[in-house]
Amino acid sequence: MLRREVLTGLMALAASPGLASVDGEPGLQVGEGTPFDAQDVLSLARKRAAENYELPQAVPAAWTDISYEQYLSIWFDSRNAVWADDDTVPLKLDVFAPGLFYPYPIQLSVVEDGLAKPVEFDMAVFDTTDSFPELPIDDTLGFSGIRLRAETERPGIHQEFAVFQGASYLRAIGTGNIYGLSARGLAIDTADPSGEEFPDFRAFWVEKPTRGSDTFVVHALLDSPSCTGAYRFTITHGQPLEMQVEATIIPRVDMEHVGIAPLTSMFQFDETNRDRFSDFRPAVHDNDGLLILNGAGETIWRPLANPRDLQISAFRDTNPQGFGLMQRARRFSDFADLEALYHRRPGVWITPGEGWGSGAVTLIEIPTDQEIYDNIVCYWRPDGGLAAGSEHTMSYSMLWGDDSDFGQGLRVLNTRIGNAFEDGIIVAIDFSASDAIPDDLNSVDRLIRASAGEVSGGVLQRNPETGGPRLAFKFHPGDAELIEFRAQLRLDGNPLSETWLYRWTV
Repeated sequence: MLRREVLTGLMALAASPGLASVDGEPGLQVGEGTPFDAQDVLSLARKRAAENYELPQAVPAAWTDISYEQYLSIWFDSRNAVWADDDTVPLKLDVFAPGLFYPYPIQLSVVEDGLAKPVEFDMAVFDTTDSFPELPIDDTLGFSGIRLRAETERPGIHQEFAVFQGASYLRAIGTGNIYGLSARGLAIDTADPSGEEFPDFRAFWVEKPTRGSDTFVVHALLDSPSCTGAYRFTITHGQPLEMQVEATIIPRVDMEHVGIAPLTSMFQFDETNRDRFSDFRPAVHDNDGLLILNGAGETIWRPLANPRDLQISAFRDTNPQGFGLMQRARRFSDFADLEALYHRRPGVWITPGEGWGSGAVTLIEIPTDQEIYDNIVCYWRPDGGLAAGSEHTMSYSMLWGDDSDFGQGLRVLNTRIGNAFEDGIIVAIDFSASDAIPDDLNSVDRLIRASAGEVSGGVLQRNPETGGPRLAFKFHPGDAELIEFRAQLRLDGNPLSETWLYRWTV
């Protein structure tokens, strides 16, 4: 996915003014309602799972053959939003046009007083510039996604905080953030040689909120050749934005490789691989590390990598307490990018709502030379997969926002890797400041382990800028092309810092 174009497009569409007048009956129109209950989505998922999968009806090919620039020249006029003229409703619901990357329309309904009312497709709710081409209009057209807006910062100003568009992708931001990484409803066969399957959210039901509420509910129906699913998203905007997810997955076939709570991001370079890129910026990434709080209570920080070859890491666990992709670089000077503003991209922390059993937090890192591509994926992969005909019910929360304190111990602030002055390679790990750090750093034990090569005992010094300790060590890889590293600071036999893990490759 051309992720930077999509994210830039979202911001451009959100900022686009309403240029055309709204003629006739204003706004999105809804049809007659039918009784609705959350169990109806599950019943529909069960019904579809018992049937053969059918590919949805696509929009005319001319709509998907347009250029990215042409797609940006059609946008939703926010004056036409659902509940736009109702000041008692704190949510404004926008829609996206079909076309380009989005060939399959969604079904959209709003839920009011126990009734689901379909939102009718109408080209008149969109504005265009002169560069938008003449395209065929027929009954296959429909909306490609939805956007939620509310008064997140200032009264009377409704700003977007969540988007559902494309396959089962969704994006959200904490107050003050800008769009970065994405989540998905489900990942299937990610990075498998046979190819990945991308399930779709086929239908959405958005509940009408009560006056003054900052919490909103979206139901979604997932469908794919391998499974169906019923989802409920309860979203509360703020910093961080909190999203509670309840889902039931119903496999049509045995699903061996399933990713629960998948996250998708971008990492091109930072101080670990800066020498490979000629760029005026010191770093380019949406997120810089995978954070795990495992079932045993150990906090693990794994800096992200942009390897030369595809690599997959599995962190085995039983009943993980949480995991997520974080962005710990939070200063403008960390990136020096006035356009991308990577220091304002959110991290996402996943907390299971129940015991997830045995499996692995899985991290996939794909080589990339450009920041326009998502190349990082992580998710929980349960042992044994999901059996055909079964129902797998799960819940979890997602916190979208600035990096917060999850887990225990001194946090890893940054990792730097580069050639030593004479020979070997130096690794420098900066940890956060804390009152728990003794004045005498010689009393702190330095645990450094490597799967291959020769590694020094390491030097621990206080970093005057961060106030925390820096652990630096040198290693000689010898003939090794891959080395797994593990480092931690300990005091009196107990963990003082997070456990730092890294996979070095040539």
